[in-house]
Amino acid sequence: MPRIVLRFLCAATLLVSAWAAAAQTPAAAPLPTGDVVVDGRGVLRWQQNKQEVALFGVNYTAPFAHAYRAHQAVGANLEKAIEQDVYHLSRLGVDAFRVHVWDVEITDTLGNLQANEHLRLFDYLVAQLKQRGIKLVLTPIAYWNNGYPERDSGTGFSSIYSKGQAYRNPRAIRAQENYLTQFLNHRNPYTKQLYRDDPDIIAYEVCNEPKYQEPAAEVTTFANRMVAAMRATGYRKPIFYNVSENPDLAGAVLDANMEGLTFQWYPAGLVSGHTLRGNLLPHVDKYPIPFRADARFQRRAKLVYEFESADIIQPVMYPFMARSFREAGFQWATQFAYDPLAIAHANTEYQTHYLNLAYTPGKAISLLIAGKVFRQTRREQPFPRYPADSTFGPFRVSYREGLSEMNTDEEFYYTTSTQTIAKRPSRLRHLAGVGSSPLVQYGGTGAYFLDRLAPGVWRLEVLPDAVAIRDPFETTSLQKTVTQILWNDQPLRLTLPELGESFSLRGLNAGNTAQLQATAGHLTVRPGVYLVAAAGKSTAAWTPDSRLGTLRLGEFVAPAPTALGPQVWHTPVPQATAGQPLTIRATLSGLAPADSVFLVAQHYYGRTVRLPMQRPAYATVEATVPAELTYAGQLRYWIELKQNGRTRTFPGDFSGAPRDWDYFARERWEVALVGAKAPLDLFQAATDQDRVEARALVRNAWTDYVTTEATGALALRFVQSNQAAASATAAVPGPAASLRVYFADKLLGRPTDVAGFREVVVRARASQPVGAQLVLATKDAAAFVAPLALSTEMQEIRVPLSAFRAGPLLLSPRPYPGFLPLQFQSATAAAPLKLADTEVLQLLLDAALAGGSAPAHVDIESVQLR
Repeated sequence: MPRIVLRFLCAATLLVSAWAAAAQTPAAAPLPTGDVVVDGRGVLRWQQNKQEVALFGVNYTAPFAHAYRAHQAVGANLEKAIEQDVYHLSRLGVDAFRVHVWDVEITDTLGNLQANEHLRLFDYLVAQLKQRGIKLVLTPIAYWNNGYPERDSGTGFSSIYSKGQAYRNPRAIRAQENYLTQFLNHRNPYTKQLYRDDPDIIAYEVCNEPKYQEPAAEVTTFANRMVAAMRATGYRKPIFYNVSENPDLAGAVLDANMEGLTFQWYPAGLVSGHTLRGNLLPHVDKYPIPFRADARFQRRAKLVYEFESADIIQPVMYPFMARSFREAGFQWATQFAYDPLAIAHANTEYQTHYLNLAYTPGKAISLLIAGKVFRQTRREQPFPRYPADSTFGPFRVSYREGLSEMNTDEEFYYTTSTQTIAKRPSRLRHLAGVGSSPLVQYGGTGAYFLDRLAPGVWRLEVLPDAVAIRDPFETTSLQKTVTQILWNDQPLRLTLPELGESFSLRGLNAGNTAQLQATAGHLTVRPGVYLVAAAGKSTAAWTPDSRLGTLRLGEFVAPAPTALGPQVWHTPVPQATAGQPLTIRATLSGLAPADSVFLVAQHYYGRTVRLPMQRPAYATVEATVPAELTYAGQLRYWIELKQNGRTRTFPGDFSGAPRDWDYFARERWEVALVGAKAPLDLFQAATDQDRVEARALVRNAWTDYVTTEATGALALRFVQSNQAAASATAAVPGPAASLRVYFADKLLGRPTDVAGFREVVVRARASQPVGAQLVLATKDAAAFVAPLALSTEMQEIRVPLSAFRAGPLLLSPRPYPGFLPLQFQSATAAAPLKLADTEVLQLLLDAALAGGSAPAHVDIESVQLR
């Protein structure tokens, strides 16, 4: 080959490499190397360039506890699983990792480190994270055993010493000192580095969520002993300690010898047992810290070791949380916990958490956006309060649209379909989303990524369709799939200016041999990775091994299709207005273009109609029952699927059709067809137990369900003991207990009747006369409050809608830690109450409920609109 040609090819290769390096995402850009330090003002800085640290990411637990056992149960290779998950984390721009190491699985009772499979896999995970440029903060002591949600089987010191004993029992203290010494001196066989010297492990948190009691001096002494044991190894980087788990003893921690303090945030509590619905953005509007004026606090760095919008699938919470963290001064925040891909179909690891790029694509893209918020927001930057802060900088969060988005000259990200126009399409370098936008029209439900490699050349990554088929926050099981994965050919239209309408598409990942040409910007794609090039652009220089930041161009990770066949998820409205057309919409996955879907609707045993169902979006079907079939009474209906010559009927997925002579299945959906003046149930204790949040807010109170003596009707009971609460921290300001009901879905069947309702009617009683409040909250979280007086007699209490006045919204479920705000006052609640705009009912019981010789109680049978 002539030398001049060789020189030309070398120059071209160097140019392509330069383009690839320039194309890496900002989140994947190399972070400073070397240690971090805490300056005199409590700011965590990179020692190398003195820049402030701002890192955002996740916890992830595959080497330990249930995640480890569950991978074995599903037959997954744990090393491969770790590689796959770390790729997805890198794809989401994660640059921070934290985990509380399950010491109970890698120690004996004396604190000696055990060279076992858990430790080896953790070493492997650390090495994989380092390769992706992800920094680590480790918490060596978890204090947990390893059973949840199963039985415990750990054999280390945490299996014999409780949290309360861990800092007081001399043997427990010595075991922890021994373990910390050995852990920091452990050499990772994959990185060849000691844990105390690894430059990517930038700090340590001593222990996870300790539990302390007075006297405070014992707490300070214990913390200092743990820090001393770590320093004795030669470790010199910052050490953090939890200050939020025991806020009443914060002074004891602030007196100890560490450089940083750790916090957590669960803004809507944990383990509701179902998906929380309604506008919960006020829960994450701010993160005030009660001891921030303390000089001892001010000289320490601040870190959030765990956060999560538990039981919430809406992709709007993370960006607000990231903004609130920065406003509070935090420099590190890691979500708990990212679900491993191999078991994310069932969400068994922690049922109250659910986050995975393939299985919760919108929520995952919101994490990507939240990372951008965290890194681009100035530390301690003030913000106005919600909803005035829904748009800040290049970010926008909309509860009504279910949307978080980021829009800059070079980056455009969104969590669901948006009409927002990219700021500078000609300068765009990175795009990721779910649904469609003016630049990308996509027919699937999975996430996709577009990254510019060179002028007119882009990398496209498309994940398979994810369809929710059950509530992921109910009781879980590895045998219960909550999200279905489907590999489909989906329509795609790209309108990126530099691609034109005749761009080409070439498969890059293993086994992807696609070679496609767009027509008028349209083509069809399957899950995979592709090179997309404008007409006339050569892509020969890019191979699967070419680099995009820390990623290889040909890397692709996606779960296999879920082997379940078509699945239906649908909840009927409880009531619909008689004589009005009724649109019925359902999720139906696994449909092929040739399949036919019908709604079979029947008025009790009267007339039956069979209506073709439309497909307004992938995995969504709908049909409208005509008014002549919705006269007062009961509507029964089924969904009939004709596929490959076979007829299947839902609910139940039975063979055959409802009108077949031998169709014997009893399952069906039902809707009550009522007149415009009929009451509308917002809450019925007999039917709504699994869809409401009924919480005690003081520690000497609890909830139950009982039957009433007179009628035998079921009632929700709030009980408060006459004994004092167990600790001083139980004395929180606010009500003793609350009932929260999301009812917007109940209004869907009666939209024309809402204007006719005039009052809220509560059927309830109390063991003693007690005050209460009714709250109606709008979709914008504006609250309207009315007083309610309960007597000892079960009776209907009528509260006119005209009695409701603007007031505070109770943040229920209760945010954690307990020092966070309990109420939110909207600046937009001054306008008159519009019932059609409301979505949440709260019933709040006064704190002065207990008294007398027996526990006090309140029984609530129902709440209606009339």
